[in-house]
Amino acid sequence: MESVFAWQPSAIADPITRSMKNQVRNQRVERGWSQADLAARLGVSRQTVNSIETGKYDPSLPLALAIARLFKSSVERIFDDRD
Repeated sequence: MESVFAWQPSAIADPITRSMKNQVRNQRVERGWSQADLAARLGVSRQTVNSIETGKYDPSLPLALAIARLFKSSVERIFDDRD
């Protein structure tokens, strides 16, 4: 007998593993900053900034808040998980 609570990876994996779209690169370029400039302002590595911009890494909540504050915007305007 099959359990009604059977785990179905396809039902859960997509929303959890999907990267957020973001406006970090656009915001950075508008200000004329390099990835290294942004990284220094945030206290992270340039590789972290690159990974966020390319969608390979979703920042922690404190880092997302720091990014939004630096760009004088909201987290919702910078990061979007909708398709």
